[in-house]
Amino acid sequence: MKELEKLLGRIIQRININLRELEHDVSPFIKNLVPLNQMVKFHAFYGITPNHPLDFVFKHSNLAGSYFLGKIRVRNSMLYKSDIRGDELKNRGDVFHYQKFEIPITRDEGIDIEDSFLIKTLVHNFSHDPETLEKFFIRDTISSHYANIHGAPIDGSFLGPFSTVDLTTMRDCVIGAFSYIQAGEVDHLKIDPGTVWVRNPDAFNFHYRYPVDRLKDYIFFDEGVPPQGLFIDFVEDRKEDFGQLFNVFNIERSASVPESSSLNRFSVIKPKTHISENVMVAQRAYLENAWLGKGANAQEQCYIINSRLEGFDITAHGAKIIEANLDKNVFVGFNSFLRGRPDSQLTVGQDTIIMPHTIIDIKEPLAVPPGHLVWGLISTPGELETNSIALKELSQIDDGLMKGNMSFEGSGAVFVNTFRERIHHILEANGAFFDGKKNRGHAQKNQNISFNTIQPYPDGELQGLYPAIVIQP
Repeated sequence: MKELEKLLGRIIQRININLRELEHDVSPFIKNLVPLNQMVKFHAFYGITPNHPLDFVFKHSNLAGSYFLGKIRVRNSMLYKSDIRGDELKNRGDVFHYQKFEIPITRDEGIDIEDSFLIKTLVHNFSHDPETLEKFFIRDTISSHYANIHGAPIDGSFLGPFSTVDLTTMRDCVIGAFSYIQAGEVDHLKIDPGTVWVRNPDAFNFHYRYPVDRLKDYIFFDEGVPPQGLFIDFVEDRKEDFGQLFNVFNIERSASVPESSSLNRFSVIKPKTHISENVMVAQRAYLENAWLGKGANAQEQCYIINSRLEGFDITAHGAKIIEANLDKNVFVGFNSFLRGRPDSQLTVGQDTIIMPHTIIDIKEPLAVPPGHLVWGLISTPGELETNSIALKELSQIDDGLMKGNMSFEGSGAVFVNTFRERIHHILEANGAFFDGKKNRGHAQKNQNISFNTIQPYPDGELQGLYPAIVIQP
């Protein structure tokens, strides 16, 4: 246990050095956030498939409960309940297209994690940065509860609970609770809690800030206290269902699965759940009385409860859908929270985009019209009017727009087209368009995964740490 304590101290020191210019000390936020005796209770595991490169190296690290699915190096780090999604790694010989450049990949891409602590965190590589195409790095970084690192190489940063860094190279930054950043490249920034920032420096800039007093009801995090609020309570109330998955070897599923779909071994599937063709249900997804139409997906850490998704709907990492009906082609962004009530259903029209980190929490029935962009905090029809716009109308904007706490600058058409292209990519990558022969994606490739466990030292000074481990074909 002493070596585990020393490892955590090393990680905290490294991050504080990186954040010294922001005068941000992570120590009060990390102290007792996860008791170290909790870290020794888990056996790490990794998945093997014929579709993903098997090449793992772990040194002086604590892996807790993770699965990797790809090439990864971990040094002096702690991965607590993390999903390291190395399933979109580039291969030697590939060509990466960026603007007018065609960049050849000279060696197989790998994920490199060093001097970092990832707490209940998803990592999905999907590299985008033309400067770091062969190495997806996470260095000197702590990400707290249910943060998402998606396609975002990070160095020297601290991510608050339920935050997301998406397709952004980030250095020496502090990201507040429930903030979403997709901004290309940023450094030495301190982002306030509840910030939603989507920027293409050459084309558009979308910015929204949650009302601080209302956001605290959903998530609040400050030094010396653990994360608290409705989001934490919601997840904690269902954690025992996931605990049973790790304690039982053979699981009897309550839902049948078509040959073209996949349910991850470590997803919770409750009764009255229907899975259609080309559906992907990822690790730590939670489905209860859920109807998933053709091509829909439930990504890692998603919850879909008493809801119907008609088809080709995306539930991005960490999103929650309760008592809602989604028409076809609806995108629900990272860590969004959509909650109707049994007698007050939420309906979302076809081709609508729910921005990442959106909260729709209603007590009266509410219908989101088709073809709209929706953002922010919504509990009434009036707030929906303030926090939404028709995609067709947004596409006609060439300069700027302000609605409530949201400001937009630049080309609405480029913004809308960029989102639509990304949605198509996600559906394609997840196998939503599989026709029985072509367009295989994660829903088809992940049907047969062999899970293998690795265990730490059981006691002594090295308790909780793993010996140096190399796993190769």
